[in-house]
Amino acid sequence: MPEGRGRVLIIAGSDSGGGAGIQADIKTVTALGGYAATAVTSVTVQNTQGVSAVHPIPTAVVEAQARAVLDDIGADAIKTGMLGDAATVEAVARVIDSAPGVPVVVDTVMIAKGGESLLSAEGARALKALLVPRAALLTPNAPEAAALTGLPVETTDDLRRAGEALLNAGAQAVLMKGGHIAGDEVTDLLMTTRGETVFSGPRIETRHTHGTGCTLASACAVGLAQGLSLEAAVARGWGYLAEAIRRAPGFGAGHGPLDHAWPMREP
Repeated sequence: MPEGRGRVLIIAGSDSGGGAGIQADIKTVTALGGYAATAVTSVTVQNTQGVSAVHPIPTAVVEAQARAVLDDIGADAIKTGMLGDAATVEAVARVIDSAPGVPVVVDTVMIAKGGESLLSAEGARALKALLVPRAALLTPNAPEAAALTGLPVETTDDLRRAGEALLNAGAQAVLMKGGHIAGDEVTDLLMTTRGETVFSGPRIETRHTHGTGCTLASACAVGLAQGLSLEAAVARGWGYLAEAIRRAPGFGAGHGPLDHAWPMREP
């Protein structure tokens, strides 16, 4: 583990079930030795079976939370998750601009695991215009990549083409996640203007995958906050997520949560 805990400011929504959102982010950052601070964008009513209500936090309050953290505690990385609407995206862009030099991991949260929309159409346009160019790392899954680029994303080659489009849109790096691509192997592509790194492994057959995107993005963010290179941060995060899926506790009747705390029990 690198020296220094690594401060991560997480700007995301709350998941009452504890498996995704800001709860998963905090657990991940803590398990990997970092320090998590938060700006809550919304309170969701959800469990493993889906989201039944969303209560947005006023945009001014979201921005004030983030600025309070940055003004006092500071941050070595910023991670964004569920933002909800264009006004919140715009506020987050202002916060990012007030913290020059701090790498930003943008998790393009658009749709919940159960299929519920978590970002308005106007919000998606704002995310593409304002946050993609500010991202040190963008982490879309296949449906999100398709929504952001307008390209079909059904194969790994499609994922690569969409990644190139997002790099051309201004992202410094993209982690194109292949979990939605059919096949016995899951292949993720870390793409930068310098080249590509492939992360591939056997698909884990399980329904306990709630919060995988939040978890991976936060794992990458804390690695960057601790001074790891982009490739090393993603590699560590990828391995952490795979083990958290394998060790899932089996809670809930739907898409169950992961075991975020597993490194804390290792000797």
